[in-house]
Amino acid sequence: MDYFHIIGAIAISFIISLILGPIIIPLLKRLKIGQSIREDGPQSHLTKSGTPTMGGLIIFVSLIITVFTSGQRILTKDVILLTITTLGFGLIGFLDDYIKIVKHRNLGLRAYQKFLAQVFLAVVLAVYQSKTSAFETRVLVPFLQDQYLDLGVLYIPFIVFVVVGTVNSVNLTDGLDGLASGISIIVLAFFSIVAMSWGMESLPIAVFSSALAGACLGFLIYNAHPAKVFMGDTGSLGLGGAIAAIAILMKLPLILPIVGGIFFVETLSVIIQVVSFKLTGKRVFLMSPLHHHFEHKGWKETKVVGVFWFITVILCIIGILSLI
Repeated sequence: MDYFHIIGAIAISFIISLILGPIIIPLLKRLKIGQSIREDGPQSHLTKSGTPTMGGLIIFVSLIITVFTSGQRILTKDVILLTITTLGFGLIGFLDDYIKIVKHRNLGLRAYQKFLAQVFLAVVLAVYQSKTSAFETRVLVPFLQDQYLDLGVLYIPFIVFVVVGTVNSVNLTDGLDGLASGISIIVLAFFSIVAMSWGMESLPIAVFSSALAGACLGFLIYNAHPAKVFMGDTGSLGLGGAIAAIAILMKLPLILPIVGGIFFVETLSVIIQVVSFKLTGKRVFLMSPLHHHFEHKGWKETKVVGVFWFITVILCIIGILSLI
């Protein structure tokens, strides 16, 4: 495995993110692109009102520059599709942020508009993988060494479900300083390590994952508590799309509930809360998503983030062991 490309991708994207931060953050401030805070949320969050958002632009500009300067060896069809998918979901988030913040329409894009756009990108990804991969509609089953499950005609709807679910799970997780960006770094590192272990054929995906992890790490310098910038839907939807796409091209969509366990528990907490309140009028959690529940229990924001990061590290170790 060419570790030079991996280390180089991390370093270059990290440095570019660090450089872009002092350029983009003041620009967002001048354009008055600030975050609105939920009044029913934790009181400690009210001080964050007005913090620049749409900082996902820092991540994706860094990613694009790094990927397209990595050489022809890295710019395979898979990497180009990964980049297009990431930017496609990032664009959906950008439009949502732009409408909410700049156009002052609180709801942003309508739910059906976001859903249809996400489904379209997911279908493109599913069709591409099923038509170009030697594995076609098969996916690797964790904990069963080299065992594949052929989904057949269910492959495309399954991939659509995975992609849309992952994208919106990352979006829901982006509620505390450094939470979504930190977890994304860990999950991307997992995919990079696995891709490296699979040999030279997977080098382009390993480099892409590493470049995105490096960009997120540079962004985290500005996003860690107290955050100077938020990634917004621009960042969270783009990151969710990237993570889902990497897993699918590696035939590993079934690993996502393991390594991305925090993302899915956050979503599950919202579903449970809504269903419980509608059926019984009672709430299971003090507030959803789950990270806000722990804040209401008295945990400091930094403690919640640290614990969720640590859990993700453990889950990714389990993910690696499940593929041995």
